[in-house]
Amino acid sequence: MKRLLISLSASALLSGCGANIDDLIAYTESVRANTKVSIEPYPEFAPLPNVSYTASDHRSPFLRSRTEQVVQSVEDRPNCQQPNNDRRKQALESYGIDSLEMAGVFTNNGRQYALIKAFDGSLHKVTRGNYIGLFNGRVSSIHDIEILIQEMLPDGAGCWKSKQTTLTKPSMVGGNNNV
Repeated sequence: MKRLLISLSASALLSGCGANIDDLIAYTESVRANTKVSIEPYPEFAPLPNVSYTASDHRSPFLRSRTEQVVQSVEDRPNCQQPNNDRRKQALESYGIDSLEMAGVFTNNGRQYALIKAFDGSLHKVTRGNYIGLFNGRVSSIHDIEILIQEMLPDGAGCWKSKQTTLTKPSMVGGNNNV
């Protein structure tokens, strides 16, 4: 008896799941019949005159330049700075300076340290002489509100130019009356 009752109730429930979508089909057909599709024609463009390439005797902008110019070797150039590529890289040299911020300064045994927070949330301790950043940056001095970094940027001719960068603490809204 119980099985009969379960099978009757199951068949009654499943019969209610019939696909009765006749009204939906009728509505979509009426919308298609009453709607006119209009596609705008493409605009007519006037043909442009042909231009012939007359700079065939010049270097192609799509090819690498030939090294016809003899570049003066680095050894022959006076005052040509070079980074020390033989040294072991430090942890903060894998971050760009723009992704780092100064978190604080402290002194331990007479030596001044700065805390640097990376964009991934990691905290690093640096002192004067540590390397930082992607361009061979070296911490030159640490102050309460900033760190001075000497970076070496390539000049394109085989030498490197020194550039001073400043890393500061992020300003806080409302701090120092700067609202």
